[in-house]
Amino acid sequence: MPTLPSSEGTPEPHRSRDIAESFGTDAERYDRARPRYPEALIARIAATAPGPDLLDVGCGTGIAARQFQAAGCKVLGVEPDARMAELARRLGTDTEVATFEDWEPGERRFDVVAAATAWHWVDLAAGAAKAARVLRPGGLLVPFWNVAETPPDLAEAVAAVAERVMPDSPFDFRAILTRSMIDGYQVFLSRAADAIRAADGAFGEPERWRYDWEFTYTRDAWLDVLPTQGAFTRLRPDRLAEILDAVGAAIDARGGTVTMPYATLALVTCSR
Repeated sequence: MPTLPSSEGTPEPHRSRDIAESFGTDAERYDRARPRYPEALIARIAATAPGPDLLDVGCGTGIAARQFQAAGCKVLGVEPDARMAELARRLGTDTEVATFEDWEPGERRFDVVAAATAWHWVDLAAGAAKAARVLRPGGLLVPFWNVAETPPDLAEAVAAVAERVMPDSPFDFRAILTRSMIDGYQVFLSRAADAIRAADGAFGEPERWRYDWEFTYTRDAWLDVLPTQGAFTRLRPDRLAEILDAVGAAIDARGGTVTMPYATLALVTCSR
C-alpha cells in the first residue's frame, strides 16, 4: 500500500520527519521487498543525461542507485536515515547522511539529480533550489515514483484491519485505498512541477514520463512489502503481526497471489 504524499496528515509531507525517517527500522527488509524501477526508465535517464555523475536524493538502501550504476552512472547518495545509508554503503553506493535541504555539496556538481520515491519527503521549493545549485547546465532533475493500484478486495482487507488495529492513526486508510493512487500522485506531480517553475528560471518546462507494468506477488512476498510502507513502519510488533495475519488470510482467499498494477511516474526537467 503506497502512501499518497498529500494524505500523510499534512499538506507538506517533508515536515513529517518521524515518518520520513522511520524506514530504517528494518533496512534489510526494505531493500529486499521494495520493487525495483523499470529498466527502460533508468536507461532513458542515463541516455538523456549530459554526463554520468548522478546524485540520488533520499537514496534509501540504494535500490535505484544500483540500477543507475548498472546503467553506467557514477552515483552519490544522500539519505537522512543513517541506518539506510549504512546499508546503501555496504551494498556499493557511496552515501552521505543528511536531508537534501541541509546537505552541503561544496564544489561538487552533477549531471543528474534523481529521487526515487523520495521527493515528497523534500521541501519542494528548497529542493528545486538546491537541485539548481548542484546541477551542471543541461543537467536533469528527475524525481520519480512507483505507484501501485491495490486490487479492491485486498484494499478492503487492509483498510478493515488497519482501522481496527490503528484507530488513532493519522492515515485515512479507507480513503487512501479506495481512490486512484495514480490520480493522487499526478496531483502531487503538479505541485512539484509548480515549484520547479518557480525556481527563478533555473529549469525548463517539466515533462512527465510514465511507465506501466505489473508484478505478481506471492502471499509471503506481499507481506514482506507491507511493513515497509510509511503507515506501518512504526507499529509495535504485535499490532503489525495482527495486520499481516489478516492481510495474509485475504491473499489466501484469493488463491495465494496478488497481481499489482504499477505506474512509474517521472517528472523531468533540464537545468539552464
